[in-house]
Amino acid sequence: MNRTRKHFFSIVMLLIGSALTLQSQTSWHDGNLFPLLGKTCDSTETRYERLPASLKEVSRPPVWHLGKNSSGLALRFRSNSTRISARWELREDVNMNHMTDTGIKGVDLYAWNGQHWQFVNSGRPNGKENEQVIISGMTPLEREYMLYLPLYDGVTGISIGVDSTATITTPVVPFPSRRNPVICYGTSITQGGCATRAGMSYTNILGRMMNREVINLGFSGNGQLDYEIAELMSRRTDAGLYLLDFIPNVNLQQIKEKTARFVEILCQQNQEIPVLLVESITFPHSFYDRYAYNIVEEKNRALKEEFKKLRAAGYTNIHYLSSAELIGLDGEATVDGIHLTDLGFLRMAEKLYHKFCMFVTERP
Repeated sequence: MNRTRKHFFSIVMLLIGSALTLQSQTSWHDGNLFPLLGKTCDSTETRYERLPASLKEVSRPPVWHLGKNSSGLALRFRSNSTRISARWELREDVNMNHMTDTGIKGVDLYAWNGQHWQFVNSGRPNGKENEQVIISGMTPLEREYMLYLPLYDGVTGISIGVDSTATITTPVVPFPSRRNPVICYGTSITQGGCATRAGMSYTNILGRMMNREVINLGFSGNGQLDYEIAELMSRRTDAGLYLLDFIPNVNLQQIKEKTARFVEILCQQNQEIPVLLVESITFPHSFYDRYAYNIVEEKNRALKEEFKKLRAAGYTNIHYLSSAELIGLDGEATVDGIHLTDLGFLRMAEKLYHKFCMFVTERP
């Protein structure tokens, strides 16, 4: 190789090395710069939580505490970066013996592929403070992203990392639609226990199926028909549907005494918004534990009676979903006989989606 060719080759390699160095540098952008989906309102104590500050002295302490979990919240952004990273700080660094860390406190990245939201990769937590490259090696094309936040922990801050030479902006594609959001109220299953990652809770799956904002008001062990939550939901007069999935967290007396009042609060100023009452799933372990089976059956019957009474009282825009085959009959849809696996959440979301298609429409 003559001297000129060597010199040219050295310059080319230097330019390639410089480009790779620039690309390898990460530019960080505060999550506050981007739209956040999944909140009933913006008047929360901090950005990444679910209940308004006004409920702090009103709600039962466990409900208020669980409201600080970020289940259902998702950041939307657009970038042409070859890689996407995330930094996030957790409130508590929660651990549980029946749910993965990626579901409890990880983040979950999806991209719009022109037809639907497609899973990209998860950000795996390794402590209270986390930093991770979620995906790399991509071609530098403009893409729309949705980053789901943790299901069973809270986030005090989050930043998105992109190549220092890349752009990152607010989204251009108007999906998921924020018109007429679906608001889901319920239990640990509603909150997302025990999805392996944040995108696999049934509310987040539904959001992608419908391409519509879904707001998660699931409170683990505490979906007990608290009236202040009904009032909070009712203030979203633009809702497309109120879904009520509370049966596993209430007893017979609560069903009989509180269901009608909860629905009345929702419907007082919102007669045009459909309400869907959902029976408790039939827990697989209850096919052997007959005591548990009888309790669930009795509570579901009581819910059906309340539904009939509400219909008779003139609430014609109230609907009902039986537990029949809600998660399948093969017994393979739960982690512990109660909380759902990703398979269980997918089955439940599909049943709910088909039900929604019967009566959920966009309103002006």
